[in-house]
Amino acid sequence: MTMMSGAQMLVRSLEDLGVKHLFGYPGGAVLDIFDALLESKQIERIICRHEQGAAHMADGYARVSGKVGCCLVTSGPGATNTVTAIATAYMDSIPMVVITGQVGTPLIGSDAFQEVDTVGITRPIVKHSYLCQSALDIPKYIREAFYLASSGRPGPVVVDVPKDCVNPKKLFEYPPMQEVKMRSYNPTRLGHRGQVKRAAKLLAEAKRPVMLIGGGVVLGNASDKVRALVEKFNLPITSTLMGLGAFPGTDRHFLGMLGMHGTYEANEAMDKSDLVFAVGVRFDDRITNTVSKFCPTAKIIHIDVDPASISKTVMADLPIVGDADAVLGQFFDAIEELKLECNSAALDEWWQQIEAWRGIHCLNYKTNDELIKPQQVIEAIYEATGGNAVVATDVGQHQMFTALYYPFAKPRKLLTSGGLGTMGYGFPAAIGAKVACPNECVCLITGDGSFQMNIQELSTCLEFNIPVKIFILDNHTLGMVRQWQKMFYGGRISSTNLNYNPDFVAVARAYGHEGIFVEKPAQLKEAVAKALAMQDKLVIVDVLCDTNEKVLPMQQFGGSMGDMFLAN
Repeated sequence: MTMMSGAQMLVRSLEDLGVKHLFGYPGGAVLDIFDALLESKQIERIICRHEQGAAHMADGYARVSGKVGCCLVTSGPGATNTVTAIATAYMDSIPMVVITGQVGTPLIGSDAFQEVDTVGITRPIVKHSYLCQSALDIPKYIREAFYLASSGRPGPVVVDVPKDCVNPKKLFEYPPMQEVKMRSYNPTRLGHRGQVKRAAKLLAEAKRPVMLIGGGVVLGNASDKVRALVEKFNLPITSTLMGLGAFPGTDRHFLGMLGMHGTYEANEAMDKSDLVFAVGVRFDDRITNTVSKFCPTAKIIHIDVDPASISKTVMADLPIVGDADAVLGQFFDAIEELKLECNSAALDEWWQQIEAWRGIHCLNYKTNDELIKPQQVIEAIYEATGGNAVVATDVGQHQMFTALYYPFAKPRKLLTSGGLGTMGYGFPAAIGAKVACPNECVCLITGDGSFQMNIQELSTCLEFNIPVKIFILDNHTLGMVRQWQKMFYGGRISSTNLNYNPDFVAVARAYGHEGIFVEKPAQLKEAVAKALAMQDKLVIVDVLCDTNEKVLPMQQFGGSMGDMFLAN
């Protein structure tokens, strides 16, 4: 019989679930938990400088490792500071468990010091939430939280722990680990066999098919089967932002990213297709443009583990609920059983049309010797890393430039806030990624606006020796908002200039790191190589970029997939 306090049971539960790293920040309501953590030889505590940073770190850790990310914060403002990060994880279906402190159970509802209704505040942005009522709730809820976060459609789970539940003086028998079973929660893994067979026949008969993949392929570890299906049926394939890397970006079958800033060939192919084979996507507004004009001649096959995502925005002609990897495995069984082959003659003609669209070279841009173009920075990083880095981004122009000019070869290499569009996400996410994969090259590509939103985590990197490489595309403006103002607001610039930035090189050195300033195109290649060569140091590379450069292509609002503004 093992007798433990609630705090000790919480720590032991995390250990039993394989947690190696816990991101967090201490406070009064969780002091007993942090005290119990001192006894753990398995869990390393990464102490951030802001609770939002801790939760984003857990998010980045989860995205790159495929494991559940976990963070621990105190009650009141500690909990509310995680809300943006929880919403970020929720929108992108990231498995994360957020443990929050709470005032003692007798004080709940009394407006006690640092009391907030954490469960109520986070309810719309979590997969589930728990409020512990006793110490013995803790191991049960922690185990269920990890199971819920990582199964079905993944997502964040909150466990709110009142202070009296972790009282070190009250001991209880620790319940042994058991398989989690929840009668009301049984996510579907395998697709309906009849639907799979019908979908396989449609795919074989299609004359102008396009495969569309999203974040569900990455989260479902289905990349290998996607690649095999594409090669077997000679399919053109495109991806949402969240799906980048699930299929090699340099492969001839890949048309580039789809949507608002997608490539001309990807958007045109979707618009003119007769079959869209969609796996692990939500069909959000950044992908569809005008829903009523979306793929007017195509039948839609939609595979997703979340039944609520199917036909939510775009009506599916053939819906299949199930895990991406498992359902695609069923597809190969159906193809073999039915002896299906692709429509080669029609596909040859389809590829000729796609190559004509490719011939537009929509990603070409003009350079000069004086101003650094943001695209050049991305291409320089890609060349120097061989395309093998883990890349985190914030949100804005640099995010889209990264998506378009850094062709990811493998899944879990791009960390970005796709659904919520969270500025300030990239830096702590990169920290979490580096903690998860210390031997990987981890680069943050950010803007001068985004980076300042969680810049305080430079201190965390110094304390825990986390040597990420930071590339700031410094255009002294909120680039994407300015682009819209230039294009759609008559060129009137309102509140987007950032003329009072710090000296980022000096900031780097003030925090004990290295800094490099780049202002001419001729300096760029050497600066990137120098930063990457300092493997054991965090380096900020502040790159002065052209303020007026736009992210193009760009879809025309109110139009179809193929209605686009092009650079040339």
